[in-house]
Amino acid sequence: MIERYVLRYFLAVVDQGNFTRAAAQCRISQPTLSVGIAKLEAALGQTLFLRTNRRIELTPSGTRFAVHARRIEAEFAAAERDLQDSVPTKLVRLGIATTLPPSWIAASLGRARRASTTERLEVVEGRSSELVALLDRGRIDVMLGAIGDDARGRVLFEEGFAVAVAKDHRLAGRATLAVADVAEETMIVRRHCEALAETSRFFTARGVRPFMAARTVSDDRALTYVRAGLGMTVMPLSFASEGIAMIPLTGFDPTRRVGLLVANDSASRIAGSVMVAAIEETFSDLHAAHIGADGII
Repeated sequence: MIERYVLRYFLAVVDQGNFTRAAAQCRISQPTLSVGIAKLEAALGQTLFLRTNRRIELTPSGTRFAVHARRIEAEFAAAERDLQDSVPTKLVRLGIATTLPPSWIAASLGRARRASTTERLEVVEGRSSELVALLDRGRIDVMLGAIGDDARGRVLFEEGFAVAVAKDHRLAGRATLAVADVAEETMIVRRHCEALAETSRFFTARGVRPFMAARTVSDDRALTYVRAGLGMTVMPLSFASEGIAMIPLTGFDPTRRVGLLVANDSASRIAGSVMVAAIEETFSDLHAAHIGADGII
């Protein structure tokens, strides 16, 4: 295999007509250049230069090879320029809460990727509380999730919670549910739910201790269990999806504020991020469409 550096040595000798000047051009010693030329000639099995005390001349093989060497070096240079033009110049370290609808995440990341070729995303997953801690330590630039009342937040929307049941569940057609309706039902526990503590207190205060068929940190898995009829669960309204009925629970009214938090040290850089803007717009658009489709207020 012919390495690029020996091609450069060869072309430097051709252009300078002298090993000493060629070595100076390549910023190496003359013995190093001579070793490189010898290596190239050995790889080709051809003598490339006629060496005399007065000058250096190309052999016929050297003349033919010089045409190829210049073309190869030109392609190398063109490839480097092309990559320099396309390599992302801004890294955005994005924390994404695990309690956001996967389809919304997919849509927002796809839109962000298409929006910019000069930015690169590094995604970190976690609970909203975990991501805030990473943000405070400078480990991520921006987080997308439940932001509470954090002053750094840009609220995209606020939503409530409802009981998610399978479409073929006996309660699926109800407009609302009372505690008595779900007292004997089997439940699925979403361990990462922002309203988990409030949900537990709500049922406990009313003497309801349902059987827990499953406990999961995956909202996708929780929805799978609900669709299969294994049980019902409490979820944010944005998780309404095929095969799932979302029914408000009377007297249960916690909400969550979904938005972006930007690290103080990253604020000036993230302010001009095309990818962050695309993610923000996508979540806002999806929520607006969600309200329009389901009449959720």
